[in-house]
Amino acid sequence: MPVAAPAGDPATVTVFASAASWIESDAVEQCHQVAALAGMVHVAAMPDLHPGKGAPVGAAMASTVLYPNLVGSDIGCGIAVFPIALKRPVPERLAGRFPDLDRALDPDRDADDPAWAVLDGDIPGGYTQGLGTVGRGNHFVELARIGSVFAPEHAARLGLAAADLVLIVHSGSRGLGESILRAHTERHGAGPAADPAAYLASHDAAVRCGSLNRRLIAARVAHALGAAPTAPVVDQCHNLVEVRDGGYLHRKGAAAGDGRDVLVAGTRGTHSYLVAAHAGPAANHSVAHGAGRKMSRADALRRGRAKHTVEELRRTQLGSIVVCGERQLLFEEAPTAYKRIEQVIADLVDHGLATPVATTVPLVTYKTPDQHSGPGGAGPRRGRADQPRRRGRS
Repeated sequence: MPVAAPAGDPATVTVFASAASWIESDAVEQCHQVAALAGMVHVAAMPDLHPGKGAPVGAAMASTVLYPNLVGSDIGCGIAVFPIALKRPVPERLAGRFPDLDRALDPDRDADDPAWAVLDGDIPGGYTQGLGTVGRGNHFVELARIGSVFAPEHAARLGLAAADLVLIVHSGSRGLGESILRAHTERHGAGPAADPAAYLASHDAAVRCGSLNRRLIAARVAHALGAAPTAPVVDQCHNLVEVRDGGYLHRKGAAAGDGRDVLVAGTRGTHSYLVAAHAGPAANHSVAHGAGRKMSRADALRRGRAKHTVEELRRTQLGSIVVCGERQLLFEEAPTAYKRIEQVIADLVDHGLATPVATTVPLVTYKTPDQHSGPGGAGPRRGRADQPRRRGRS
């Protein structure tokens, strides 16, 4: 059953997780700190809940006051799913063909790049920096196949069936959201937006920019792999604020769950789940966006160096390949740093928030380019955990 807030809290807090779920007390405490803010009405915490900077990650927070800090700097971040047709999806062959997604597309320098064909109209907000790049942290691009299908009719409506291939893109507005939050915090700190309409105008541009960025990334990868780009069958932002019921619904690491299809990301070494979300008011119309961290990056780095070699982390237990040229990031994002995705999905199901449609099975997960892999620039290279590392960014 959901865990309710203690009596006397200014706003209600509900954690949609079971006793078997890994929920840090610090994350729950952050939820109660948010609940104490002026104007807060209800905080709904998802089973992937974990502590974040200034606000919990994996939470949907309803308020009569707009707080930019509750959305954070990665405005527009989300996950999109694109069908892709490839004749021979051999991970070892395809890993080296991923393009360098640290290199941004410049509208002038790269005007002839075929990926621009996905742009319909002007670039949102006129923001051109970092377009077509993935970023760091938990962002990724993954070539995957559809595994188990639990709801064939629903999957068919999305044009998906078992063994089909998809590109999964997790990225955002690539710096635009950060600049928006910085402009706010320099004047107001963690306080509310002085001009909600002005903030929302910039915010909405960042959300559109994040969606465009995912489309550009998918198009770049599709062309590099010799396939035709496609439109996404799922594209859900999980870092944004929504004007709803006369108030503001802040989502930080929580996807819209009111009749939407959502890809709940696992790890690079586990399945992800495509779900049909049907969350109601108690959950602030939201569902989990992923497995959620159970280790800090520092802990994951320290434990990973003691247990694994770089080569071991580049090939998962599922047989998939991880493309990541930054060793520190390779350890920070190890599958063991995250919660069990199966438990997260079970909690969503048990609380009536979502119904599984299908799993996706990773074949190649791209994090950063590997400059020593040959012409493609992205294939795996060998190495050990005690070799020199380049500091990762997030």
